Amino acid sequence: MSDSATPGIETGPPLKGMEAFVSINDIIADACRRFADKPAFSCMGQVLRYRDIDRLSNQFAAWLQRETDLEPGDRIAIQLPNVLQFPVAVFGALKAGLVIVNTNPLYTEREMRHQFRDAGAKAVVVLSNMAQKVEKVLDQTEIRHIVVTDMGDLHGWPKRPLINAVVRHVKKLVPAYSLPSATGLRQALAAGRDHKPRIVESDSEAVAVLQYTGGTTGVAKGAMLTHRNLIANMLQTQQLLGDTLTEGEETIIAPLPCYHIYTFTVNCLFAMTTGQHNVLIPNPRDIGGFVKTLSRTPFTVFVGLNTLFNALCQRDDFKALDFSRLKLTISGGMALTQVVAERWQTTTGCGIVEGYGLTETSPIALVNPPAAPQIGTIGKPVPGTAIRVVDEDGQTLERGERGELCVKGPQVMKGYWNRPEDTAATLDEEGWLRTGDMAMVQDDGYVKIVDRKKDMILVSGFNVYPNEIEEVVSTHPDVIEAAAIGVPDGESGEAIKLFVVARDESLDPQALRQWCKQSLTGYKVPRFIELRDELPKSNVGKVLRRELRDEPGENAEKPENASSQA
Repeated sequence: MSDSATPGIETGPPLKGMEAFVSINDIIADACRRFADKPAFSCMGQVLRYRDIDRLSNQFAAWLQRETDLEPGDRIAIQLPNVLQFPVAVFGALKAGLVIVNTNPLYTEREMRHQFRDAGAKAVVVLSNMAQKVEKVLDQTEIRHIVVTDMGDLHGWPKRPLINAVVRHVKKLVPAYSLPSATGLRQALAAGRDHKPRIVESDSEAVAVLQYTGGTTGVAKGAMLTHRNLIANMLQTQQLLGDTLTEGEETIIAPLPCYHIYTFTVNCLFAMTTGQHNVLIPNPRDIGGFVKTLSRTPFTVFVGLNTLFNALCQRDDFKALDFSRLKLTISGGMALTQVVAERWQTTTGCGIVEGYGLTETSPIALVNPPAAPQIGTIGKPVPGTAIRVVDEDGQTLERGERGELCVKGPQVMKGYWNRPEDTAATLDEEGWLRTGDMAMVQDDGYVKIVDRKKDMILVSGFNVYPNEIEEVVSTHPDVIEAAAIGVPDGESGEAIKLFVVARDESLDPQALRQWCKQSLTGYKVPRFIELRDELPKSNVGKVLRRELRDEPGENAEKPENASSQA
């Protein structure tokens, strides 16, 4: 609805229940008590019930408090894919009063080094598959406590040693590493088994998570998400979906990474408040294996994004699944296209509810009402949230006018970690967050994104910032200058196109792509590379990316395998 007292400001309904919880630890305790015998998380056939999550996270918290010198407020990096160890490590660390630093397991050494150092992380929990990279950057960070876990560590006998043996010796996915001071996760849990942790009662305004995101400078920075921010977003989601879901009865498919704020909030936190069962998918790129898991799982809720929906609907084995129990499909992370939404509806019989959010909004800010979704829009403000569209002077615009979308609500971050100037540029004194997205409020109150003010590229739901790519590319000895932009892509929403001015015209685009892979995560590696004699510039010499984006036609060199790398 529109706030009649303030023309141009759209507000969601009042948010209920905030007074019930002070910290995420309250949420965990309440859920584990109410739903003790219900399944909480499962992965590769192994189920952890709520009482198991409570017990194991208590053991990890006790180890942290008894065997390390970590203090409340210290940062711990969690560098894990979607495995059972993720919720155990996260909830245990929160119980010990630590701040979670969610870290992409696929990060290169360069990306890990920056995030660990910027956050001042003093501990890390890492899958053995990635431990080699931790070893290489360790002496350049403040990390002094390392917990290493193997893929099958929380599975029972005999599946645990079988999974770990296959990963190490058959698939050879664990490069050799040497971390003599590291503690195995199973060792840590055993050491904490006979001890009761001191659950830290965090203030609601204390930082719970440093969730890293890029910026116009291309430097990843940590959004400070407080306990209040995350609790608010959990309750906002619950209030929106309360009439659709039944407490303790839903099975939610979680294929998107838990370290991403979208899944972290929806699957790891929101589902806790209502006692739902989350099915963690470690590798959704293995579509065949993913579909096999779905065939054995009577799921009722599916959380995904446009790229994944599209890939699944192309497969006959997916189309043959039983969708009779599916009652809700949620899309976020990237724009949902009309054709994919219709394809999913035809295939599964279930419509898709699309939302919108940012890392800085924990992440959900607007959602299509489940009872009346409108494809092509991002819906309306969630409970307790206000939005407005402003012009370049910051003046609020009326419905139907285009400008930058701004958001205000209890889920909006505290600010950027140790970056007051970036915080001031994004958050004003009244708490309005400038999103960088250009939007329009329709006459019916639904909001539509019409353009992006920032140069950010969105690849399968992941933010990619041109400056970071250009910085890496410019270190190549044969590159004079470079510019990266996003171009439309049917699979990933946008793909990265790189324009390069080379010292030598024989520069091989494929070799340059390999150069990028040494320093950039796969989804940041340019899909298209075009060599140019010069790049368009302003009168002060700034490269004009928008001119490159606005050029007609596609001149890009296309690699042999042009499938999305995200």
